[in-house]
Amino acid sequence: MKKNLLFVIDSLDCAGAEKSLVSLFSLLDYSEYSVDLMLFAHDGILIKSVPREVNILEPLTYTKFSNLSLSSAFKYSLGKLNFKMISSRLKYSYKIRRKHFNNPQKARIFWQSVSDVIEHNTKVYDFAISYAQGVPTFYVAEKIKAKKKFAWVNAIYRLDEVEKNFQQKYYDQFDKIIAVSETAKEVFIETFNQYKLNTEVIYDINNANLIMEMAEMGKSYEDGFKGIRILTIGRLAKQKGYDIALAACKTLKESGVNFRWYVLGKGPLRDEMEEQIAKEGLNDHFRLLGVEANPYPFIKDADIYVQTSRFEGFGLAIAEARMLNTPVVTTRFDAVYNQMIDKKNGLVVDMDSNAVSEGIRTLIKEEKLKEKIINYLRTEKKGNVEEMEKIYNLIG
Repeated sequence: MKKNLLFVIDSLDCAGAEKSLVSLFSLLDYSEYSVDLMLFAHDGILIKSVPREVNILEPLTYTKFSNLSLSSAFKYSLGKLNFKMISSRLKYSYKIRRKHFNNPQKARIFWQSVSDVIEHNTKVYDFAISYAQGVPTFYVAEKIKAKKKFAWVNAIYRLDEVEKNFQQKYYDQFDKIIAVSETAKEVFIETFNQYKLNTEVIYDINNANLIMEMAEMGKSYEDGFKGIRILTIGRLAKQKGYDIALAACKTLKESGVNFRWYVLGKGPLRDEMEEQIAKEGLNDHFRLLGVEANPYPFIKDADIYVQTSRFEGFGLAIAEARMLNTPVVTTRFDAVYNQMIDKKNGLVVDMDSNAVSEGIRTLIKEEKLKEKIINYLRTEKKGNVEEMEKIYNLIG
């Protein structure tokens, strides 16, 4: 008899945790497991990459309600003579607009505002997996019945006492905590030492054969540019350090380097970044390409991959660049040394624009160093599908 699995994640946008989950799905043995997937947003670009064996559950009632316009939401509430959902929605909107919040704070405020109107899933699962921190974790802890529950930790957050105390009552409901890197585990245990014995590491799944095949398919750069192509992939959010990238871009331009810096991603900073690009006269040097379902031809055809993140749980885009033998310049975020060896498979630099621009210039000017890095990348082990054995041990 098949075991019933539930995976819960915010969305299937083209980001690290989402790509890891889709890779996991591509490798899972569906003769042994029946899989449900719960999403809180259903417009992610990776949805079409989910295997047909995975049952994507109907959106929650509140998810559908939150997508209505405000006037339609009021009409819906009036028709049902039930104002709980509109009250919850307005409460969340009011609180979230009062000041800038980080991701853990946003997740807490959302759950405090709307959890009372989110229905329970009545099915009983063998295993329920929250594949991201925040709302998916709260949902699995409070709204799901399962014989065992596992919570993934795929971002590095150092929590204050308010967030720690709020999250603890949810993590108490889980049988194991799964961190996506040793550093993610260490930082999580700094905050929640009581879960030390129940926390283990399973790296983000990446299937090298699939990535290399996809790198030969689909479109790549279409602007005919002949200079140095620099690529960054990531959500347009503060975590990714795009202010560092833009300042580094300006420095490179002023130094006369013939380059173009491309970004694949979407997010809340897009308008602000476009304004900054125009203000600094970088329209011809820093290009926002939006999201591509298949980013791998862009990675393969880039001369340098750059990551300017302030923090990452692992850094899956870096791993993908390494798999495609594209030299990397990355900031020294907490988990970077889980996969980077400075001056071997890329350059690890300080978290400031001068260091980033200097790292890029080094790879452009020092051809022998760049070739040495590329040759090293060619010899590196590609992918980590063996991590699936840890998954099977977890759900065996």
